[in-house]
Amino acid sequence: MRTVLVVLFDDVQSLDVTGPVEVFHGADLHRPGTYRIRTASPDGAPVRTSSGLTLVPDHALADAPAPHTLLVPGGQGTRRPAPDLVAWLREHGPRAERLVSVCTGAILLAEAGLLDGRRATTHWAYCDKLARDHPETEVDPDPIYVRDGNVATSAGVTSGIDLALALVEEDLGRDTALSIARHLVVFLRRPGNQAQFSAQLAAQTARREPLREVQQWITEHPGDDLTVDSLAARARLSPRHFARAFQAETGMTPGRYVDRVRLEHARRLLEDTADGVEEISRACGYGTPEAMRRAFLRTLGAAPAEYRRRFRPAPAPTR
Repeated sequence: MRTVLVVLFDDVQSLDVTGPVEVFHGADLHRPGTYRIRTASPDGAPVRTSSGLTLVPDHALADAPAPHTLLVPGGQGTRRPAPDLVAWLREHGPRAERLVSVCTGAILLAEAGLLDGRRATTHWAYCDKLARDHPETEVDPDPIYVRDGNVATSAGVTSGIDLALALVEEDLGRDTALSIARHLVVFLRRPGNQAQFSAQLAAQTARREPLREVQQWITEHPGDDLTVDSLAARARLSPRHFARAFQAETGMTPGRYVDRVRLEHARRLLEDTADGVEEISRACGYGTPEAMRRAFLRTLGAAPAEYRRRFRPAPAPTR
């Protein structure tokens, strides 16, 4: 029996709480006696979430059972963390066998000194703040979750479900985690180092029309010639001017943008089609399966075949 203790506070993000709780509860239904889920607020009083819901905790923090997994959600309440909550985390956090945060819950862990010398992530909009306020923490803004020893931090909101599924898979195996994912109608499982958002969202939209047209062209034609010279000609600019303007207006180089678009397109084809890896590599502009394999390993930590095995939905049963 693993006790999962979820910390509650006013202005907590409700999905940061309920998403992981549903995963652990589902695991306990599948394998009874595996997890015991408890919630606790600083004084044991009900808390109001940022969306207006009221959550009634099981305990005050002082009376909460010792957790195997201590889960700290995020939300607006982390912007001005209560000193008593931070003090409790500082004292009790190191005692947990597994310390987990969702979204800006990482800020509470950092305030309590629990991320010192560790690699961590949080919601992309708060990564700069976390890095600025806590330079002793190595903040990685890209992944949806990060594991560093017994400490796991996740990005915004729904990534808490991804992380909880990964923890259940670690505890109980893939079959149990897959059953829960199917019940919740979510993928099992996005790899932790998958980007927090798509290539189009990761980059700013260019202000000038020719550059916006090039961005759209890249998205719609990932298998075409997307060298700087070719893209510059499409934008009617010199290659040097184009490369500088593209980075200035989108926040990333043309090459990095192309890499992200191609990887995203390849992921979708692996998830949604039965096309072979060689065919997909050509369609996405990689040229060879080996080139695509290197790109997947470098960015996602999984080869294309393994990625497809993890994320392609199972075929519907036939009658």
